[in-house]
Amino acid sequence: MPAIKLSELASKLGVSYVGDGEHVIQAVGSIDDATEQQITFLSNSRYAQALQQTKAGAVVLKPNDAEGFKGNHILSDTPYLTYALIAQLLDPTPAIADSIHPQAQIDASAKVASSAKIAAFAVVSKGAEIGENCQIGANCFIGEKVVIGDGCKLYPNSILYHDVQLGKDCIIHAGAVIGSDGFGFAPDQGRWIKIPQVGTVIIEDSVEIGANAAIDRGAIHNTVIKSGVKIDNLVHIAHNVELGENTALAAGTKIAGSTKVGERCTFAGCVAVNGHIEIGDDVHFTGTSMVTSSFKNAGVYSSGIPAVANKDWRKNTARLRKIETLYDKVKQLEAEIKSLKQD
Repeated sequence: MPAIKLSELASKLGVSYVGDGEHVIQAVGSIDDATEQQITFLSNSRYAQALQQTKAGAVVLKPNDAEGFKGNHILSDTPYLTYALIAQLLDPTPAIADSIHPQAQIDASAKVASSAKIAAFAVVSKGAEIGENCQIGANCFIGEKVVIGDGCKLYPNSILYHDVQLGKDCIIHAGAVIGSDGFGFAPDQGRWIKIPQVGTVIIEDSVEIGANAAIDRGAIHNTVIKSGVKIDNLVHIAHNVELGENTALAAGTKIAGSTKVGERCTFAGCVAVNGHIEIGDDVHFTGTSMVTSSFKNAGVYSSGIPAVANKDWRKNTARLRKIETLYDKVKQLEAEIKSLKQD
């Protein structure tokens, strides 16, 4: 387990601390149940009373919240961000692979950096390239001519089809499939004729893709995931989609083909996005939104119907079916009122 003195931790982060600099921190914890060997954080002043009960060895605090607190603490204007950096330093997650296992299947034409690690039963196909300090988990499949940049981690059972490109420091979680065929079919008298998907998927640096996510290869042009994008579990990105830098998609989100998404956008859980539309920079959709047209202006957008009691939902649905009749009646009344005013 990692361990570091409080003074050393503050020094690494470039922040100041108050208290016992020799106190050893081994892990992060929640403010409610952290132990003396753990560090926690407080980012919302509304919960400052929790400081009176915490048993944490140290707390990351804003300067204002630190007033009167007698325990060990690190001062930060952004406690949650500082906590994230501390969590990285103390991360106990085991390595995905610690050597090139003899039962890994690596084609003789593949180029694998000497510092890369590949677990048992992984397959690295011909012409593939794996960069320095990569970790490839058990049962991963790396297709022909795939390029994986330095420092990438592929968790077990993740799959990269042929020609996929990964930048540096990407993380692909278990069961993710990158480069599968996009949904391309031509109708022919009631049946569907498959269109080969000849593009690929290009993923830039520092992208993280969650478990069982699926990213389709381009039909002709490429599907492109820009640097810093974060994709949660069970997300589907269709062919020819482009996601701008530092955009984040929560679980269950689906984006249809050829849609272009700008930078720093966020999609909450289960957002559904139509194809062939454009989303501008700094656009944010709340959960279950149905995005059927372009949104080019920054802002927060919502749709969907919040859950209510079933009897209320049934009543409202019955009324909704009559909305066209109600609309016609309102138009008629407006016309009558207008006529009366003219008289």
